[in-house]
Amino acid sequence: MFSSLTFHLIVFGIAALSIVLAGSRLARLADELADRTGMGEAMFGVLLLAGVTSLPDFAATLSAAMDSRPDLAMSNVMGSMAVNLVFLGIADIVYRKANLEHAAASPVNLMLAGLLIVLLTLPLLAIVTPSVSFWGVHPVTPVIVVAYLFGLHLVHQTQSIPMWFPRSTRQTVPDKPEKQHHGSLAATWLGFIALALVTCIAGWMVMESAKGIADHTGLSDTLVGGLFTALATSTPELVTTIAAIRYGALTLAVSNIFGTNCFNILVVAAADAGYPHNSIYHDMSPVQMTWGLVSILMTAILLLGMVRRETYGIGRIGFESALILSVYVIALGIIVLNG
Repeated sequence: MFSSLTFHLIVFGIAALSIVLAGSRLARLADELADRTGMGEAMFGVLLLAGVTSLPDFAATLSAAMDSRPDLAMSNVMGSMAVNLVFLGIADIVYRKANLEHAAASPVNLMLAGLLIVLLTLPLLAIVTPSVSFWGVHPVTPVIVVAYLFGLHLVHQTQSIPMWFPRSTRQTVPDKPEKQHHGSLAATWLGFIALALVTCIAGWMVMESAKGIADHTGLSDTLVGGLFTALATSTPELVTTIAAIRYGALTLAVSNIFGTNCFNILVVAAADAGYPHNSIYHDMSPVQMTWGLVSILMTAILLLGMVRRETYGIGRIGFESALILSVYVIALGIIVLNG
């Protein structure tokens, strides 16, 4: 038993490290591609970088769902969304020039925050609805997909024809494309795709090793998924967000987090489709709703912070960042007590 547990721990560590290394490189390539393709940081963060950094969550969650472990699957993806929002608070601490929500003000980021709140309510509504399914899929699952696609249309429209602009201050950092880049565009795309594959494979390895850790230690799937795998599969978001801030791509940093969480709702839909029994929403324990509700609360707090745009807070940390970190700690305590 000890030997097998040690093997799973080693695999977990190697996979998590691979995600970290790949994620740090992804941020630089994403910033470069956003400039060279003309998409801009916000849309590239939503459409491509968010999808890539969500690949570990997608691989890990779908693997657990197909293995008939609904608590592990849903606690991983729901816990990852809460962790991602915490990463914005950490990024605010790292960025010392001003509050991140002030410096990265963007109508696209506000739209993404609103869209995320809408999308997060759909799986929670599915939990409290009657246990019905068609071809093994709950009716809310296709609604999630349609809502996500329509939300992307609204985000694109907001960027193309914005109806309002944030007030520009000395601390505001707009998205300004760089003129000079090294290497060909094709080589940059190939590097981006290769790193995306690395993160996907590493995400699958994280979940497979996490299953072994849960089985050998006796820890619940809820605790393992919401704490260990959620943190491991979310490391690309943390690494790419911090790296983007260091490169000066603040809009990319924020849109990556919100875009990733919006994409993770599609991961929830995929988990329901891949679950071999009926609806996954009704086979998971009710405590999974905690992560969803906490993510809604944290997103709303960040939305208020982006609208208020406090320049500096206590210790140069915004009130919203301090608040979401506190909320997460409390929620984590609740999960541990119930795990």
